[in-house]
Amino acid sequence: MKRRQFISVLGGAAAAWPLALRAQQPVLPVIGYLNIGSPGAGVTTGLRIGLGEQGFVEGRNVLIESRFAPTGQYDRLLALASELVGLRVAVLFATGSAGVARAAKAATATIPIVFANGGDPVKVGLVASMNRPGGNATGVSYYTSVLIPKRLELLRELAPQAQTIGFLVNPTNPVSEGDVEDMEDAARSVGQQILVLRAKNETEIDTAFAAISQHRADALLVDVDAYFNTRRDQLAALAARYRVPASYNNRRYVEAGGLMSYGPNLDDANRQAGVYVGRILKGEKPADLPVMQPTKFQLVINLKTAKALGLRVPDKLLALADEVIE
Repeated sequence: MKRRQFISVLGGAAAAWPLALRAQQPVLPVIGYLNIGSPGAGVTTGLRIGLGEQGFVEGRNVLIESRFAPTGQYDRLLALASELVGLRVAVLFATGSAGVARAAKAATATIPIVFANGGDPVKVGLVASMNRPGGNATGVSYYTSVLIPKRLELLRELAPQAQTIGFLVNPTNPVSEGDVEDMEDAARSVGQQILVLRAKNETEIDTAFAAISQHRADALLVDVDAYFNTRRDQLAALAARYRVPASYNNRRYVEAGGLMSYGPNLDDANRQAGVYVGRILKGEKPADLPVMQPTKFQLVINLKTAKALGLRVPDKLLALADEVIE
């Protein structure tokens, strides 16, 4: 072979090497991450911890592709879920609220879905039953929505003088009206008068608190909602300004200056969901994985806020509290 021909053949082989190497590299599975709000408001930390327990590390042997609907715009979720389905993700991780999981469920009947939210997954149509989900979805139910009666009970203990208690919901959340019904049932059972308030943006939250003052509501229970989670600083500040004792569903509100929260440990619940994502990536089926539930609920009280509101926290509540912020 002539020298020029040899160099040409060698050059052609060398050029083909990167292509051959790329062809031999395994294609990493992709997790589609669906939420509402902003990327910084997600629960990817819990997801990554759970994945790590199953041997998956982002960038090494798994990838995460995220889609976030703008804050409060639940109607955008289906299109975003469909985008992730179009990318042929291996698993859809839908978190933040039951509305997010319902959008994922509407987008695909075949790709496995792992959800993490506070709704009743049977009631909102995500699974056939808790023990045997039966379809392409499973996950973790925080059950914060069905804790409404307990949250109402605790708020009444902290503010026993409250004749009317406000209940703030986001009307764009598909499960909000069901939560209103649950609140009405809980209030009726104890003879409590309630005032339902609806807000889907900053301005309407301001208006809702003005209505609390106008209608002389003496306390407030804030519904479980992904948008409200992003507005916890505003909600806590308004409750302080209007001097309204308020109850929330997780401790992050109390850290922001809110009075009280009662609910599960969200970080651990999302870690559990991440474990399920890892198990599905290893070949298990959502239909065979029972929906998990938290085993421990946390009562958190902010004594500084209570003092500013002129409230004395009963010894009974202090004894029950898992954490007291002073």
